[in-house]
Amino acid sequence: MWAMWDGASPADVRAAVQRCRQGQHVERYPDPRVVAFYRAVTAIYPDRPATPGTPWERAPLHAASDHVEMNLFPTCADQVLLDIERLAGEHGLMLFDLQDGSVYPPPPGQRPVPVQGR
Repeated sequence: MWAMWDGASPADVRAAVQRCRQGQHVERYPDPRVVAFYRAVTAIYPDRPATPGTPWERAPLHAASDHVEMNLFPTCADQVLLDIERLAGEHGLMLFDLQDGSVYPPPPGQRPVPVQGR
């Protein structure tokens, strides 16, 4: 899940993912959308501690100021994916699928809000 600026494209998200993979993280206060999303998703599916039956293949989740990375077990229930997509939309976050590189913007009416400095 990525907190991007208004007008961000899938290419912008992919570039941000690449920077993250290279260990380059934005130095700023955590985006409130990311914080709210992390709290909401871990309230349903705790990541600390990882417990039996958790959907997380890797726990705790990787959370940075502008994104949360979630690695799910391939066998996790479809409801987990639906909950993640719903919460991403509620918080105006763009979803990046690590498996195929697809980027899904928030539903219309829930576009990312502008971020200072962009």
